[in-house]
Amino acid sequence: MLTLKLSRVGKKKQPQYRLIVTEKGRDPWGKALETIGHYNPTIKPKVFTVDQARLDHYIKNGVQKTVTVNNLLINFGFTKGEKKQKVHITKKRAARAEKKK
Repeated sequence: MLTLKLSRVGKKKQPQYRLIVTEKGRDPWGKALETIGHYNPTIKPKVFTVDQARLDHYIKNGVQKTVTVNNLLINFGFTKGEKKQKVHITKKRAARAEKKK
């Protein structure tokens, strides 16, 4: 299954990211099928460039997006929809919640 992920590049303390298309289980720093955009959060205003034609092609063919990529694409107006929130509840926290009930 293919996914859209961010892959960090750049120097120490100066992150820049590539928007890549890769296999879901593959390491984001490994080989990617294609790079379709760049994101630079360190400059003001933040810059996010995407090849819109390739993005539409991949989304139409069922490529999944990570939560972060989905939210960035919505923020910068490349796609429409609702933002997603990644929620991770640990076993310890879930057990405490059960005790209170």
